[in-house]
Amino acid sequence: MSQDVELDGVTMRFGAVTAVRDVSLVVKAGEFFSFLGPSGCGKTTILRILSGFTEPSAGAVRIGGRDMAGIGPNGRPTALIFQNLALFPLMSVWENIAFGLEVRGVGKAERRKRAEALLDLIALPDAADKRIDELSGGMKQRVAIARALAVEPQVMLLDEPLSALDLKLRQHMRAELRAIQKKTGVTFIYITHDQGEAFTMSDRVAVMSRGVLEQVGPPKAIYDDPATPFVATFVGENNAFTGPVALLADGVAAVETPFGPLRGRAGPGLASGAAAVLFVRPERLREATPGDGANRLAGRVTHVDFEGNFANVFLKGPDGSAILVQLANDGSGEPPPEGATMDIAFDPANAVVLPDGPRARS
Repeated sequence: MSQDVELDGVTMRFGAVTAVRDVSLVVKAGEFFSFLGPSGCGKTTILRILSGFTEPSAGAVRIGGRDMAGIGPNGRPTALIFQNLALFPLMSVWENIAFGLEVRGVGKAERRKRAEALLDLIALPDAADKRIDELSGGMKQRVAIARALAVEPQVMLLDEPLSALDLKLRQHMRAELRAIQKKTGVTFIYITHDQGEAFTMSDRVAVMSRGVLEQVGPPKAIYDDPATPFVATFVGENNAFTGPVALLADGVAAVETPFGPLRGRAGPGLASGAAAVLFVRPERLREATPGDGANRLAGRVTHVDFEGNFANVFLKGPDGSAILVQLANDGSGEPPPEGATMDIAFDPANAVVLPDGPRARS
């Protein structure tokens, strides 16, 4: 049975450094929840706090409504999958899976039965007596998951378990992990710096920066409606146009830029005349038509990167600003050549205007 996980004002200090600052949120029972952020943002510290390896400097952790203060890893209803998996090379696959049950005094026959049931769950029914070194990287990942599930945790904690895999295998394992989570109904809390992992698997994502929660929400909401400049620039690609707020009315804001006033959806905290940034995704920019008036701009093509299903067209504006346009490879034509002038436009509904603030490092 999975349970809610609550972080209530959790702060973690290491001397003069605050690694996690006043984090409060609830992960719902049975949810696949990811913490996403760059290295050093505090996400792994949160995982260690949840698992009981680290006690927070302030705040509380509750699992199923029970305060975890003073309860170590062995006493918590959690299982942790480490980045390096930590499988035992001298044990068979089934012995690895059943190790936690052996520690708890479960008999051999029952351990074997439980291990074989879990091997069916992870689609490795014939691997029970194999050695660990006979398995591929993806198989090892699944065995590590089965070992964690063997002790019937209410919450599964995963610390970047796919980071050592190649791209194709990572993409395959995303689907495997999500399928296993849905089958078991266990609450999964996943740590990653890879937004592709977070977005494809998670019900909700928490984006972190410098120990602070920047935004929590479903992947699509975070991508389409970033709450801060950091989220807008960390998650996916974005074009940023900076300037004072020239107009603010009816949920629309105009930013005065070197291209003239550009309009987008007004984010929270804007004020007339204040410094702001308009963000528009490169795939939301299009070649302008004669009917386009507002939100029209032009730049010179500096180079084109062909990616297969799309092409990234890099422009330089008259003020020297960089603009990225992403064109689908839909067979309708070729990207403009280097040195050409490209007129582009976008719908105000496809842009968001936020108060200026810290951005992710490029």
